[in-house]
Amino acid sequence: MLELHCHTTCSDGTLTPTQLVWRAHQAGVRALAITDHDTLQGWDEAFAAAANLPIEIVPGLELSTVYNDRSMHILGFYPDRQKLQAPLSERLNGRKRRAQLMLAKLAELGYPIALPERGEGMAPGRPHIASAMVRAGYVTSSEEAFDRFLGSDKPAYVEYEKFSAIEGIQLLRSCGGVPVWAHPYLFRGGTVETVLPVLVEAGLMGIEVYHPSHSSSEVRRLEESCAYYGLLKTGGSDYHGPSPTSGKDTHGMLNSEQVSFSLLAPLKQAAQKIA
Repeated sequence: MLELHCHTTCSDGTLTPTQLVWRAHQAGVRALAITDHDTLQGWDEAFAAAANLPIEIVPGLELSTVYNDRSMHILGFYPDRQKLQAPLSERLNGRKRRAQLMLAKLAELGYPIALPERGEGMAPGRPHIASAMVRAGYVTSSEEAFDRFLGSDKPAYVEYEKFSAIEGIQLLRSCGGVPVWAHPYLFRGGTVETVLPVLVEAGLMGIEVYHPSHSSSEVRRLEESCAYYGLLKTGGSDYHGPSPTSGKDTHGMLNSEQVSFSLLAPLKQAAQKIA
């Protein structure tokens, strides 16, 4: 099956790219997209891990953008790494600045922590801060860290730096990538019906139709929207790996959406046309 939304330790996942590839292979995945937040760091390791396995790696990422002052994630598939690397470094630096501001807020609240050293291309996020709080003994689980400190309305939360969804879509298109709106029904800055036409006008090429957060009726509406606007359909579990504290999967389970492999060919064709 097709798995087009997964994260590794290069952003906020808990499995290395190698571990993710093996876990996906064991789950029956035939093509796996590496879509870490704002970084391409996991690609090479994933390609190497899949070299002797019957699994295809789809290079991708998940851009952190803002629309109507609310967080919106845009998936990008098959971008040109050389073209995207420079503009992406600023997005990555923004994630690092955001993480430092949250650490400063926690220190002011009496919970000083330090994040472990990470590679230059690694994207720090709230899950890393939550894990550090667990290690420091301030909370008993990452879930508690989010509930008390790091959630969007909690005292240590810091918003993303402003980078609009329109800019994100245009950046991906200019770098040969296929932009896809991730989990639309999780967006809190407007209805899908009102936001989608604006994104399509900006160059959006697809919608993540199949996602654990979408109900069957929402999936049907998204399928209809794809047909109406001529958009690609994608899907995935948004897998982040097992929780460091409980060992249980914290987001969707790998291959849980059973996305048809037939959706991969149109995605590849769209990328070839842009390139």
